[in-house]
Amino acid sequence: MMIPIRCYSCGKPVAHLWEQFSERAAKGEDKKKILDDLKLDRYCCRALFLGHVDLIDTSAQFKKS
Repeated sequence: MMIPIRCYSCGKPVAHLWEQFSERAAKGEDKKKILDDLKLDRYCCRALFLGHVDLIDTSAQFKKS
C-alpha cells in the first residue's frame, strides 16, 4: 500500500511528508519528535503514518507479465 495523498479522516494533505518521515525514522530518530516537527498534530494523521506498512515492493514481485 502506498501512502494516501490525504488523511482518510480529516482530509489534510500528508503524502508530501512521508519521504521525510521515513528517512528520519530510518536514521533512528524518535518518531514522536518527527511527527511534531512535521506539524502532524491530529491523532488520525499520526496513526496513518505510524500504522503504515510499505508493501509496494512485495506486491510488485507478483505482477503478471
